[in-house]
Amino acid sequence: MTLAYLPAVTANLLWSFSSVLVALLGVACLSESQTLFQWSGILMAVLGAFIYFYPVALPVRQYIGVIVAVLGILMNSVSSIIGRDINRSGEVHPLVVTVISMGIGSIILLGTGIIIEGFNYFNLESWAIIAWLALINTAFAFTLWNHTQRTLTAMESSIINGTMLIWIPILAVIFLGEKITGKEILGLVAAGLGTLMVQLRQLP
Repeated sequence: MTLAYLPAVTANLLWSFSSVLVALLGVACLSESQTLFQWSGILMAVLGAFIYFYPVALPVRQYIGVIVAVLGILMNSVSSIIGRDINRSGEVHPLVVTVISMGIGSIILLGTGIIIEGFNYFNLESWAIIAWLALINTAFAFTLWNHTQRTLTAMESSIINGTMLIWIPILAVIFLGEKITGKEILGLVAAGLGTLMVQLRQLP
């Protein structure tokens, strides 16, 4: 829904703050300590966002997208904290956690979509897009992601996942024709460095 109101690059920047918010919630809810290097990363990420959006001159339509994105980031961060708390206890198998969370979430999303937009009859192209998103973007991608976590540390996985902040703007320019100014690139770089610092915990 966020992408219906915001450019892909802007939405991507906002969602990159999920890792920052998770770090802050981890301190408050899970008693996880953060290093001075990580706090510096949080400040760097905030500075990057400030550079990207300054001066704030968003159309009214985009303000709606920002509100939706912020709500989504909050919910995603809370779910990450809950998942981390459950998984670190070791009492529930990760597959069970994944199936339950994604199952409940998908049912809620489907029900909400039908209520808001109604049930539409899809053509062949629409079904092809749905199949791609379900099989490749979800089933295959999550299976591959879980497989990589057998050999990669949580930090390495998190850093790789954070490269979306780089790839999405590139793909948005190539495939969606979006424009990125030099100031926005500077903001993206600063925000990316900040989120990387949060994930590293300290200088390697």
